[in-house]
Amino acid sequence: MQNLAWVMLGCALGGMARLWVSNIVGHRLGEAFPWGTLVVNVTGAFVIGIIAAVAASGEGWFGEPTTWLFAGIGFLGSYTTVSAFSLQTLFLMQSGQRWQAAGNVALSLGLCLPAAALGLLAGTGLTAMG
Repeated sequence: MQNLAWVMLGCALGGMARLWVSNIVGHRLGEAFPWGTLVVNVTGAFVIGIIAAVAASGEGWFGEPTTWLFAGIGFLGSYTTVSAFSLQTLFLMQSGQRWQAAGNVALSLGLCLPAAALGLLAGTGLTAMG
């Protein structure tokens, strides 16, 4: 139950951070391109890399499993999911699984973009019915 609490706390803070960063960047650079989301995704990917490297050392605060639950899964999972995707793809590449890494990228883009389009279409249809 304590592990769940750490994830929940991280999610709450990560979601708020995502909104804050995305809004600030969007207001400064404009909304014509999703700059806010891009900045969130890039910074999230960068931060998860740092946390993973420090956690792998097993030393300090980030060496604790609860820290990964809070920061890696909770905060960054809520802040951006592309951070986990980026780290997993990087791990595949580092372990010599280049085809799997390329497949992860291709499948993620090839499936997630159409899924988002279908979801948008379905949601639009549902709201038109209601």
